[in-house]
Amino acid sequence: MGRRKSPLVSALFKLTRAGLRQGTRIGQAAAEQGIKSGNRLAERAGRALKAVATPTDAPRPVAGGRWYEGRWGLGPLAMRRYRLFVPTGGSARKPLPLLVLLHGCAQDTAAFAAVTRAAATAKARGFAVLMPEQAQEANPQRCWNWFGSDLRVGVEAQILMAIVDHAVAEHPRIGGPLFALGLSAGGAMALTLGLDYPTRFTAVGSHSGAAPHSARNPLQAGQAMRGRRSPDVDALASRLAGRTPPPLLLIHGDLDPVVAFDNARAAAELWLDLLPAGAPVREQHTERQRGARRALSRSDWLHARRPYVRLLRVHGLAHAWSGGAAGQAFSDPSGPDALRLAWQFFAAVMERDGARPV
Repeated sequence: MGRRKSPLVSALFKLTRAGLRQGTRIGQAAAEQGIKSGNRLAERAGRALKAVATPTDAPRPVAGGRWYEGRWGLGPLAMRRYRLFVPTGGSARKPLPLLVLLHGCAQDTAAFAAVTRAAATAKARGFAVLMPEQAQEANPQRCWNWFGSDLRVGVEAQILMAIVDHAVAEHPRIGGPLFALGLSAGGAMALTLGLDYPTRFTAVGSHSGAAPHSARNPLQAGQAMRGRRSPDVDALASRLAGRTPPPLLLIHGDLDPVVAFDNARAAAELWLDLLPAGAPVREQHTERQRGARRALSRSDWLHARRPYVRLLRVHGLAHAWSGGAAGQAFSDPSGPDALRLAWQFFAAVMERDGARPV
């Protein structure tokens, strides 16, 4: 006959066995949490290695609209990822306006969406935002290739237009008037789109960007960014073949150490030089400041009594998105909100010229 176990021993045995089970569960949970944390750290490190100055999580779901992701281009060797935000509203019969928003160097669409607060502004103002993303294989710093041979720059523009056409085909609610706006290299590329496809765009804009078609190699690009090169007006006029570029918005900081403010002047002069000979132009200049935000000078050049070129000079702004979100590279929260300022100009052009579809 076996010895009876002490009740105390039995209780201790059960307690130990329960503790082991609980410890195992805790260990498993801790391991899983550690794996998740490690995956997040690895993901952030991976994004940093992809030439993104401020790695940022994908945009969160937004009430009153939806983010889409995709990949499109000119074929297997010329594809780009993109994000698309479509707010509620609009229809195939009355589609929403579409803004092509191009990030700067060392950014991706997640970071640029955070900097610009694109979804919030688009939802409030009633337009869709298409954000193509430059591939690191196409440019190691993720810059849009705004300079180079006509072929190289032209292919970059064609890829972007292919993404536009694809997005509109997939989402008929966003086939309204088309606009383009970008930061830095994205700004130069947005103006290139306006010059290459003047009948497609209702208006275009650049924030802190170089003058388009002002450089064919890296040396010339550096000179252009310092304000020492200007576009070839005669060559561009020949390519336009009598067509007028769409209205232009320029936003630039007067303390920009990367892309000199002279680039904004050069772009404005280019647009004015491309008007028909003898076209009357009237200038208007105003100063503006709201609260503690940076002051800005606004210069309008009116053609046919309507703003054709608007230049916003933000005082004290360096190479950063004016009014951007805090904690992001190339973002200055103290400036006036650049996306809202841009859309004010774009909406006025759209209301004046009518809802020309994409």
